[in-house]
Amino acid sequence: MIRPRPFMMLILLGWFTLSQVGALCSEPYRPTDDAQVLERLTFKASDPVAREIEILRANVRRNSRNLDSAVRLATLYIEQGRSEGDPRFLGQAQAVLTPWLNEPTPPPAALLLRATIGQNVHEFNEALADLDQVLAVQPTNAQAWLTKASVLQVQARYDEARRACRRLTRLAASHVLLGCLGDIAGVTGQSSKTLELLRQVLAESSLSGRERIWIATILGETAVRTGAIRDAEEYFSEAFKVGIKDQYLLGVYGDFLLDQGRYPDVLSLLHYETRADGLLLRLALAEQALNLSTFHNHLAELASRFAASRERGTTVHIREEARFTLTLLRDAGRALPLAQTNWSVQREPADARILLECALAAKNRAAAQPVIDWLNANHVEDFRLRQLTKQIQDTTF
Repeated sequence: MIRPRPFMMLILLGWFTLSQVGALCSEPYRPTDDAQVLERLTFKASDPVAREIEILRANVRRNSRNLDSAVRLATLYIEQGRSEGDPRFLGQAQAVLTPWLNEPTPPPAALLLRATIGQNVHEFNEALADLDQVLAVQPTNAQAWLTKASVLQVQARYDEARRACRRLTRLAASHVLLGCLGDIAGVTGQSSKTLELLRQVLAESSLSGRERIWIATILGETAVRTGAIRDAEEYFSEAFKVGIKDQYLLGVYGDFLLDQGRYPDVLSLLHYETRADGLLLRLALAEQALNLSTFHNHLAELASRFAASRERGTTVHIREEARFTLTLLRDAGRALPLAQTNWSVQREPADARILLECALAAKNRAAAQPVIDWLNANHVEDFRLRQLTKQIQDTTF
């Protein structure tokens, strides 16, 4: 899951191997006709966003070269994907933009949206290439700089990410600049500064709903990493008060509850959020802890999804697959290379944690070294990562 940014601002089965669990599931259905409708994306009839989407779709059908309508429609699809955790919305957005993306020189608005889609599907280098194209034509495009900072941060390219943030100084509101820089600072040894500055930002009444979720989530994650559990709960509560569903927020809060052993609360939070692999995984972890019968079905469903993802050649959910393989299948030998592959693509605290946990379970100190080097080089403040590192260093393998 990609962290939220203000966008367009402005135990039988437990012993089975992954392939064995996958064998319990039926083979995926393969349509023989490209025109066959498999499933329609659904909206509530009373939803104003749904009505706007229908109007925009009609506009695009009438005139496929209407760039303004296409950009707005693709933007709404991406926002729906963020809220619902349904990757098909990203595919819809990509399809709407295709006429312009196939041009020799796509318009910056289309490139920016393709970069956002690339960010969401973890095609980070491709996203950066698109963003650089946008910025070459529109060097004052604040959204492009903000998205670039986000991608660079995920890749642990912190100095470059800070430089991208600073380009927002005269291009965006001060809270956007502070959120951008504060997010990086909260990981790289300046947690107290992040908490101090962003608490003030959160108190501002001018924040949009998405911006409030973004700032409150940064504060919550930073508080968690420093062990300020009560403060973290308050910040996450502030984010949920906005009333906009956000998959990233659901994921990090689900992890927070799991770490606190609040398994019934995880069930309440994620019971209806099973479409997204990462959220289904967290739900299954809570079900496993509570020894619920629903765990077995969700275990098999996750195995099937990850197998299908590998068949497609995608690595979007490889961190989740590593966690699934380690914690639900209890197979450290297979989980470790997945965590290592994930670390080669993205390097956030959650990526570091699963790699350290896999290395510890597999009794492989060398596998943990890249994360330990990252922790020390960037002065990362995260008490759980430091605990895992100490365990690895103190254990005789």
